[in-house]
Amino acid sequence: MTSFRRWFLAALAASAVKAEAVQKSDLQLPLSAVVYQAEVKDIFVTSYEAYQKYAWGYDDLLPVSETYYDGRNGWGASIADAMSTMWIMGLTDWFEQAVNHTANTDFTVSHTPDTVSLFETTIRYVGGFLSAYELSGEKYPVLVEKAQDLADQMAYAWNGNQSIPYGYVDFTNDQPTMDTTNIAEAGTLTLEWNLLSQYTGNSTYKTLAEKSVQHMIQMSTPLPGMPAQGINPKTGDAVGGYVTWGGGSDSYFEYLIKYARLTNTDDNSYADAWLTAVDTSMKKLLRFSTVGNWLYLADYDDKKKIRHVGSHLACFYGGNWILGGKLTNNETLVSLGLQLTDACWNTYASTTTGIGPEVFAYMSSDGNYTGGTAPSQEQLDFYHKHGFYITASDYYLRPEVLESNFYAWRVTGDPKYYNNAVSATISFKKYLPANVGYAGIYDVNQVDSDKIDDMQSFWFAEALKYLYLTFDDPSHISLDEYVFNTECHPFKAPPAKSSYGSGSGPHPASWQPFSPERAPLPAVSPKPAFLL
Repeated sequence: MTSFRRWFLAALAASAVKAEAVQKSDLQLPLSAVVYQAEVKDIFVTSYEAYQKYAWGYDDLLPVSETYYDGRNGWGASIADAMSTMWIMGLTDWFEQAVNHTANTDFTVSHTPDTVSLFETTIRYVGGFLSAYELSGEKYPVLVEKAQDLADQMAYAWNGNQSIPYGYVDFTNDQPTMDTTNIAEAGTLTLEWNLLSQYTGNSTYKTLAEKSVQHMIQMSTPLPGMPAQGINPKTGDAVGGYVTWGGGSDSYFEYLIKYARLTNTDDNSYADAWLTAVDTSMKKLLRFSTVGNWLYLADYDDKKKIRHVGSHLACFYGGNWILGGKLTNNETLVSLGLQLTDACWNTYASTTTGIGPEVFAYMSSDGNYTGGTAPSQEQLDFYHKHGFYITASDYYLRPEVLESNFYAWRVTGDPKYYNNAVSATISFKKYLPANVGYAGIYDVNQVDSDKIDDMQSFWFAEALKYLYLTFDDPSHISLDEYVFNTECHPFKAPPAKSSYGSGSGPHPASWQPFSPERAPLPAVSPKPAFLL
């Protein structure tokens, strides 16, 4: 399996026409970078030592109550998610320990009564294991074997000849939970399952993942190239007509351009679908706030109304547009991506802790409708000062603002993005330490906020990795050599093509009347019980 992957990359390299680099070629780090990189590594080490002491082998550390929580089937999600970051940080002893844990864990059965999330298990466990396998020089084939164990069980999410998988599978009887899902859950598999096919020689994984995305590319949509958030796997039809770059849709759009880049596929439908979604977003969803002129992507609801809302989850879009703009040789998209990133950073810069909130809202020239209650006087006052207002004040250790800031730094070298990362590091060190490890906070606008008693595994995989790499040598895990999955696990990519997509503009599927089903939607990016 190793030789096949090497052959595959070599063949792509031989046929590729080199594109313009994504990263700025002469990017220089300030001398202080070594100091802040060490600070981020210290946060990681402190967090992981607490996990080892109080929660080893379980999914999450509860850093306030000093115990553990199993929200990802009890396989040790924090271990799987931390592995690629450990390797990048040079923590090889811990990496070996993590490999040993993985080798001795049975992934064919859930260690809790829960069903298994196709999406979360793919991005955290399968993606984490395959990235760790690549980064460590393919030294540990057991990582591929365990990823395959998981995918073999999760393949039951596809029922019969359905193109769209169900979101959850019961590993005790290999039956999916037959319920509606969303396009993010069904469309965020291609990177991981394609790699698994390459490393195992079994094309089934790639075929299943591609089948799902191809169905969504071709389905009828509320807006050109932008599927509705909800989808019924049984019928393959949309559920509702809500369109967003936020939770429930986010990584479907993210993976369209990333899959084209990772595989250098000759099938332009992935990149063209991304370009179509971006083109539609520019025409229908882009808005500027009336205060501060901050650029954001609004939502579009079932009543065909614009909702002037934003979220930490959606803030990945700045980095995605920056990357996609470079890959498609479109500097307009790069510029828009940078403006989107700046607006998301403003949600950090505007709070008393210097950390951004979970959900927020804007006002634009066409109104301030959010689908919720009207803003209070306190929110209006905040808006008139900062150009947005907070609607959910918690910070749940999310990475997306740091993610886009990382792309902005690597692509432009503008010192403000470096300084943003410095600011975030200082704020994390000051406001997030808990009884043990680090924790999110309930109110980013209160310096003495209570802590959220959960240290999610993506703290190790994403937030700290994006910060660490911002302060790292730009040639290390270069954006011209790696593609990150949505959990920030880097995958080795072949040399880039000269451009991605057919080059002939947006390509929406042939027009079909949009007539969605009406059914309850699943929870989007659920929070743990302590936040509900």
